[in-house]
Amino acid sequence: MDKMPPWADAVLVPLFSLILAAIISAIVILLIGEDPWEAVKLMVDGAFGNTRNIGYTLYYATNFIFTGLAVAVAFHARMFNIGGEGQALLGGLGGAYAALYVPWPHWSLAILGGAVASAAFGAAWAAIPAYLQAKRGSHIVITTIMFNFIAAALLNYFLVGPLKAPGMEPATETFPAATHLPSFETMFDPLWKAIAGPEADVIFQRSPANITFFLALLACVAVWLLIWRTRIGYQIRAFGWSQPAARYAGYSATKLIMTAMLISGGLSGLMAVNQAMGDAERLVLNAVEGAGFIGIAVALMGRNHPVGVLLAAILFGALYQGGAELAFWTSIPREMIVVIQGLVILFTGALDNMVRMPLERLFVAGGYGKRPKAPKSPIKPAE
Repeated sequence: MDKMPPWADAVLVPLFSLILAAIISAIVILLIGEDPWEAVKLMVDGAFGNTRNIGYTLYYATNFIFTGLAVAVAFHARMFNIGGEGQALLGGLGGAYAALYVPWPHWSLAILGGAVASAAFGAAWAAIPAYLQAKRGSHIVITTIMFNFIAAALLNYFLVGPLKAPGMEPATETFPAATHLPSFETMFDPLWKAIAGPEADVIFQRSPANITFFLALLACVAVWLLIWRTRIGYQIRAFGWSQPAARYAGYSATKLIMTAMLISGGLSGLMAVNQAMGDAERLVLNAVEGAGFIGIAVALMGRNHPVGVLLAAILFGALYQGGAELAFWTSIPREMIVVIQGLVILFTGALDNMVRMPLERLFVAGGYGKRPKAPKSPIKPAE
């Protein structure tokens, strides 16, 4: 029997984990010699203080939504996909080929073609560890970690070889103009000027945020429908809860492992649309920048639910952007954000029970989960 309501598990446990991480981070900032409260204000202003900062926050959040959803889908089948980094790298390779070698007439078609190619390459890269897990019993954690390094080496080969643009930098040529995705500035400022007049100030200052953010929101909806409103989603969850029971029910373990990992890899690959087509407009060597690993923390904090993943991704996007501003204006190093991220992962993952158990005791003490006593029978037993 549950010891606390589902909303408490979804909201209170991550919230208290975040508070504990913030307290310890404040202590570290004090030891550095800075004011924690001023640091918080700088971070909040750096992440949300103006439309430029908001744009950067949402740009980072878009990457984390895709990789967080990827981890969440695999985890529903009780598989820990730590290969999001490599799958996103290969997704970028697929998107680059689609952008460079297909003559797209307009960005609206280019984003669809790039998304399909990126997802296909990411899914294909995830399929190999999935097959090894399903057929050979190789542990998915070990194989996906190894494939991250193989993907990095493979991408390096292409960027210094077949796809290299003229010059010293390991990168592709700039994608054709028809594949460049509209930024928030391009999308919203003309509308605002049409409403408020041509002399109105722009709403969105220049930032890398682009239309891929809305593709990430669609991915959240699609994952929710898949996991909770389809037969295959039910089978994936059933397999995750009890593999022997799922096999007894006639579900194919190989099919479910492959399906979950293909979807997971495809979601990781979609991250490349935001970075390569939406921001850099070319493929560079270090395009993923650790977003595959941040996705693990996002999924853990979001309780593997698309709404939770969305909120956690925005939080980590704010940490990324706010941390950059914090390092610029204070003596607090940029690596402090890595410490905060590590503390969030520590409390939401490894030390989850340390937060959960006291909350469960509070709810049990308040009467939650107790069965009502059976009423006494009015009939007296025979003597």
